[in-house]
Amino acid sequence: MWDAVLTIAGLALAAGIALGYAQRRLPPGEGKLVEKVDELLPQTQCAQCGFPGCRPYAAAIADGSAEINLCPPGGDETVRRLAKLLGRDALPLAERAAPAVAVIDEAACIGCCHCRNACPVDAIVGAHQFMHTVIEDECTGCELCVAPCPVDCIVMRPTS
Repeated sequence: MWDAVLTIAGLALAAGIALGYAQRRLPPGEGKLVEKVDELLPQTQCAQCGFPGCRPYAAAIADGSAEINLCPPGGDETVRRLAKLLGRDALPLAERAAPAVAVIDEAACIGCCHCRNACPVDAIVGAHQFMHTVIEDECTGCELCVAPCPVDCIVMRPTS
């Protein structure tokens, strides 16, 4: 009986050592790579890259169907980190329309909070039933706040 117990214990130990070695030495699976790419993205969910959020963009980068330079909020630093992770050359940030920030016409604002709830980076401040304003240094220019505004008091103003 002890022979069987020791044999099974020995096999389990050998299998555990082999699996631990394989986990450290083999390249990560696609799921792990998507996770690592997603961790490097800024998580603004702004859709400026052309994808509905950071996770779908990470999946597209991992499978090679998207370039690593499409994330304006992440900037050049994110492109460099992605290039290092993936063993690719760092590309310059993709050109897009002139950078802009949201501006709220505070006299027209009714304090509905729709824009504040839509902002992925919490760049809009204000309380319910009171006017709202945009913290320009925090705004990524994603325009997600424009459509929900029922009184059209939000416009995008170029930053340069």
